[in-house]
This record gives sequence, structure tokens and C-alpha cells, in this order.
Amino acid sequence: MFDAVSKGIFHGLARSRLLERLASRYGMATPDSFARRFIAGERIDEAIEVARALERRGLTYTLDSLGESVQSLAQADAATRDYLQIIQKVVDAGIGRNLSIKLSQLGLDIDRASCTDNLRRILDLAERHQFFVRVDMEGSPHTAVTLDIFETLWRQGYRHMGVVLQSCLIRSQQDMRRMTALGASIRVVKGAYKEPKSVAYQKKAEVDGAFVRMTRYLLVEGRYPAIATHDPAMIEATRACASEHHIASDRFEFQMLYGIRRDLQAALTREGFGMRIYIPFGRQWFRYFMRRLGERPANIEFVLRGIFQERPPNAA
Repeated sequence: MFDAVSKGIFHGLARSRLLERLASRYGMATPDSFARRFIAGERIDEAIEVARALERRGLTYTLDSLGESVQSLAQADAATRDYLQIIQKVVDAGIGRNLSIKLSQLGLDIDRASCTDNLRRILDLAERHQFFVRVDMEGSPHTAVTLDIFETLWRQGYRHMGVVLQSCLIRSQQDMRRMTALGASIRVVKGAYKEPKSVAYQKKAEVDGAFVRMTRYLLVEGRYPAIATHDPAMIEATRACASEHHIASDRFEFQMLYGIRRDLQAALTREGFGMRIYIPFGRQWFRYFMRRLGERPANIEFVLRGIFQERPPNAA
């Protein structure tokens, strides 16, 4: 019951133009604004400064330009051109070259062929500059087509890209083997979307169990997998598997969200593990943030726990 009520409330808040205007005016107004804890800013220049600060701390990053699913091919083309500018600005800035993209921004819900062409335009520039592009995964209705587009471009010779799989989806075990057979790098996540029981595990223990199974497989059989989690139990399972199979720390990396469990980020980095931070930015941060909370009630607790459980930097 709370599940449906919470989702409705937060999705309703996300659609509120008044709240969005207020958030746009005050949410990023000062360096200590609440939103800036989780969102790098509204402009790519702000995200680049955040990335530089992370690199000084020994962390790597991936940029996520926030945006809604586009409603026209013109909007998809504009989003594509924005990504091309982002790539060029990052190259000019001389920082690490890593970007995450959702295909719905490139027109996936309008025309598959156009979306594929838009992604190809981005990958052409990315390949030229040795820029890695991670194709993000969205809700289960997008899973099959996202993987099909990814495989199509992979077989056309694009290699500076990877994909994301969600352990909550029952199909992900099979998808993992398919993508691994290609030689693609996989980021494994639990999944934030509220999915029906026909396609997804509904119990936390089941999702966690699938995450551990996928992690163990990817560490042994995969190509530089990204283990994206803030869950200490999942982190410990990853470390135990790596130790058991004598897998060096440079053969995989952990990934976490910007602003969440910075103490864990620092601790794992000190221990010699790769740590990549997912940096969201853009003018549409309010809808992204509210809908992320609303997708699952656990996300509300997750954000609060990420703040209040975090230890001071000198207490790790």
C-alpha cells in the first residue's frame, strides 16, 4: 500500500511546475544547497569542476546528462548534439573521458532507427577521442531493444562502450551471458524501477542473491565489470569472490552515486580498488531526483541512510 502511495506522491511532485520552478530557483542557488549533495549542477562546466575535484581525490567518474524521454525527433537530435558538445568540452578540459547515456533521450520511444543513428553519431566522436560511453538501462519495457541496439553497434565495430544490467530482472542472467560473449563491459546494478512480478524479483533477498551471482560470474568471466552498489554486503561479497579467485583489483571497479556514502568511496579507494562516481547534472535534475525517490519507497530510506550513516572522512 505504501509502495503505491509513495510512488504516486513523488511522481505527482515531479510533475508540479510550481515545485520545479522553486527548485530551479533555490535548489542549486548556493554551494551548500541540498540538491548539490546529489546533483553536480545544471551546466556541463559545473559537472567538469566536480569531476576534477573527484580526480584529485583519486576517484574516476562517469557523467550523466539528465533529461526526460524526448517527445519528438527534433528533441532527440538536440539531445544528441548536446552530448557531442559534452564530449568535446570534456576532451578540452583534459579530464577522464567517460559518459553514461539513456537511449530514451535519443528517441528510443519514437523511432528505433533514428535512436540508433543518434547513438552512432555520439560513438563516432567518442571513438575518435578514446571516450568510453556506457549505455544505461531503463525500465523493463526498454531492456530488449536497448540490448539489441547495443549489439548491433558493437558488431559494427564500436568498442568504446559498455552496457548496464539490473539484477532485479529475471532475464538479466541470460542477458549477462549474451553481453559477456560479445566481450562488452557490464555494469551490474540492483535496479531502481518498480517492476511487475512477471519480469522481476520482488523480494530484496532475491534481488541481492541475483546481484551476487552476477557479480561472481562477471568477475571471473567478464571484461572489466563495474559493480555498482552502496550495499556493504554486496561489497563484501565482491571482495570475497575476488580474493577467492585471485582477481586483481585492477580487473574490475566499484561504482557509486555522487553524494552517497562518500566514506565508503574513500575507504575502498585507499584499499586500492577502482572507484567510479556517477555524476548527474542538468536543468532537469528536479524531475530526475523526485522520480528516483518515487520509483521505490526504499529509495527514500536509501538516500537518508546515505547521508546519516556516512562517517566523517577521518573516521573511516
